[in-house]
Amino acid sequence: MAQNATGGSESFLRIERLTKRFGTFTALDGVDLEIRPREFVCFLGPSGCGKTTLLRAIAGLDAQSEGRIWQAGREISSLPPSERDFGIVFQSYALFPNLSVRDNVGYGLRSRGQGRAAIDSRVAELLELVGLPGSGAKYPSQLSGGQQQRVALARALATSPGLLLLDEPLSALDARVRARLRHEVRGLQRRLGITTIMVTHDQEEALTMADRIVVMNHGTIEQVGTPQEVYGRPATPFVADFVGTMNFLDGHVAGPGRVALGGLSLACDTGAIAQGQAVQVCLRPEDLRVRGVSAGTPNAIEVSIAELEFLGAFVRATLEPAGGGPRMLGDFSSNLVRDQGLAPGQSLSVALPADRLVVYARG
Repeated sequence: MAQNATGGSESFLRIERLTKRFGTFTALDGVDLEIRPREFVCFLGPSGCGKTTLLRAIAGLDAQSEGRIWQAGREISSLPPSERDFGIVFQSYALFPNLSVRDNVGYGLRSRGQGRAAIDSRVAELLELVGLPGSGAKYPSQLSGGQQQRVALARALATSPGLLLLDEPLSALDARVRARLRHEVRGLQRRLGITTIMVTHDQEEALTMADRIVVMNHGTIEQVGTPQEVYGRPATPFVADFVGTMNFLDGHVAGPGRVALGGLSLACDTGAIAQGQAVQVCLRPEDLRVRGVSAGTPNAIEVSIAELEFLGAFVRATLEPAGGGPRMLGDFSSNLVRDQGLAPGQSLSVALPADRLVVYARG
C-alpha cells in the first residue's frame, strides 16, 4: 500500500491533504507529509509526478486548490511568498546578469532595508561559506556553472531563512561538478542546521544527500523513508522499479513462506498473500550470492551465464536458471569475475537470500 505520511513527535513543516489542479488535471492529490527540523528531504520522482508543484505550493508560488500547510507552528496556507520564511534556489540559477556577485547575494538584504555595512559583512561571510571569497566584484557571466550555483545558494541563505528550497539545483551541471557540489551542499546544510527540501529526478542524488526521501508518482506519495529503507524495502512496485535496478520475477505463492517461479521454488516472506495468488518477487542484482554457495544453501539454484556486461567497478550478468524460470540479473564485482573466471555459457551456483526478496501481489 502506498505510504502518504510520516510520523514523528515534532514537525517543522506539516502538509495536510494538499491538492493542486490545473483545469481538469490533478497535479497533487491529497498529499500528507511532515518534515522535521534540520532534516534534508528529497522529493524524488519522474517528470510530471508533482514534486516541483509540491515545492512551489510550499513556497506559495503556486497556490494549492485544497489543503493546508504549517511551518514552525504557523499556518502559511494562504500567505504570499513574501510573507513565508524560505530561501529558494532554482535549476536556472536566476541570477541578475547586470548585478555583481556581491549585489546578487545582497539583493534580499537590500530589499529589507539593511544598511550597506551590514550587507557587506553578511555577503563576505556567505561568499566565504560557499567557497567564493574575493569574488564579490565579478559578474555571473564571469563564473562557471558551479560557481553561479554557489552564488545562488548564498543569495538564498542571505536572509537566514528557516527553510531552504532547492528545485533541481544541480541538474544543469556536468557530472563531475554535480558530484562535488552534492557533498558541498549537504555539508553546508549540516553545518547550518537549516531544514532543506530538494526536488530531484536523480535517484543517486537523493540516495547520497537525503535524510529521508519522498518518492512521488502521479501526484501522490508512494513512500517516505530513509535512503536505506526506500532502496532496501521499497513499499510499492513503482518504488522498486524507479529507485535502482531490480529483478522482477513473476510467479505465485506456493504455500506459507514459499513462492514458485516457473521451475523454481523459493523460501521468502509472503506476508498475508494467499496461496495461489500471482505475485512479483523482487531482488536487487547485487543481492544475488555467489561465494560460499553449496547444495544445502537456502534458495540455491543452478544458472548458466547468458551474457556479461562490463560496467567498470562491477560486471552485470544475465542468468538463466537451469531448471527453468525467469531470467535474472546479477551484479558481480570485477574481482569475483576475474577470480572465478566467469564467462558466457558457464554454469554457476547462486543463492537468492530470503531476507532480500520482496514480494508484491499482482492483480
